[in-house]
Amino acid sequence: MKPATEVKMKWVVLASFFNNAGAAFLWPLTTVYMHNYLHQSLATAGLVLFIMSCAMIAGNYLGGILFDHWHPYKTAIASVSIATLAVITLIFWHSWPVFAVLLVIVGFGDGANITVVNAYAASIKGQSARYVFNILYMALNVGVVVGTLLVGFLLDLGVTVVFAVTSVCYMAFLVLTVLTFNVTVKRTEVEKVTATVASKAHHEKLVWLICLVTATAYLSYVLWESVMAVHLTNMHIPFYAYSLLWTMNGILIIVGQPFVNKLAPYVKLRRQIEIGMLIFATSFFLLIFAKTFSFFIVDFLILTVGEMLGLPAMPALIDEITDPSQTGKYQGMVNMSMSIGRAIGPLYGGLIIDHANYSILFLSVTVMMVVSLIAMSARARIENQ
Repeated sequence: MKPATEVKMKWVVLASFFNNAGAAFLWPLTTVYMHNYLHQSLATAGLVLFIMSCAMIAGNYLGGILFDHWHPYKTAIASVSIATLAVITLIFWHSWPVFAVLLVIVGFGDGANITVVNAYAASIKGQSARYVFNILYMALNVGVVVGTLLVGFLLDLGVTVVFAVTSVCYMAFLVLTVLTFNVTVKRTEVEKVTATVASKAHHEKLVWLICLVTATAYLSYVLWESVMAVHLTNMHIPFYAYSLLWTMNGILIIVGQPFVNKLAPYVKLRRQIEIGMLIFATSFFLLIFAKTFSFFIVDFLILTVGEMLGLPAMPALIDEITDPSQTGKYQGMVNMSMSIGRAIGPLYGGLIIDHANYSILFLSVTVMMVVSLIAMSARARIENQ
């Protein structure tokens, strides 16, 4: 049977949902499981997460290279299969150190999965990259909300049940990939810069600066997933209240992302990133003054607005300004930037807290984001002249 000429957007969105729902069953559980069930130190758990992030970076890179230079469909099947087999194995073997090894393998597979799904999304015809990546980001957050909401209840039934349900998500992802991703990937010219050698060289520095903004944003964001839990509980705010912030975040993104799509005729992508990331950075500066849970709620709402505007727009902008024949490479770069930020963030946060305090941490990441954003904006203005 002749492959279709285009992947349908609904399948890419559903693939992102299954992948992120499955991953969201794992990441809230990982540190707790290693510390409370496998009796490993928090330092050991942190090291495993760092190695997992490094494996994800390798997956981001390799997935992009194989998508461009080997075969998109076979790359997709291989990457999803690696993650799926590792998760299924966790059902039967989840003692130490097998759990850690399998987690790293899942990280590698998921790193490639994210890049491949984004590259397929960038190949969709008839819609702007901006619209496609906004919808994809919404699907990601629906998956995260479902996974993080259910994992707390499922853990009471046993960790084997958690891994079994996670496996169902990954198997659904694999079946969907096999049945719907066998397409001939062609790039559209919607909102594209002409793919000449000159234009590629012209935008290369801007691409790297967008990646720098992405890395600093995710370095900051991951603090909420790591050291902020300790910060809130130290202020006598219960853990369930901290979890509630994430549910609120996901629901707001699901409700708000369609409204972000309506900005397209009025606000350029670069301007949307500038506004979004400035709001995002401001939320971290305000954390210096947060002393009550109500303040944290307001601050997290501000962060979420900035996140909705800025984070999904960055891969969309990179897709607009780069060579269509190198989609995998450039989507791999932006996803590597996310993974690098996520890998460094918890280590950086712990180091600053040990040697200074939370206020210095919040101020430092604010400065990082603002400086990288100014550099990106300055470069974009030079290129537009």
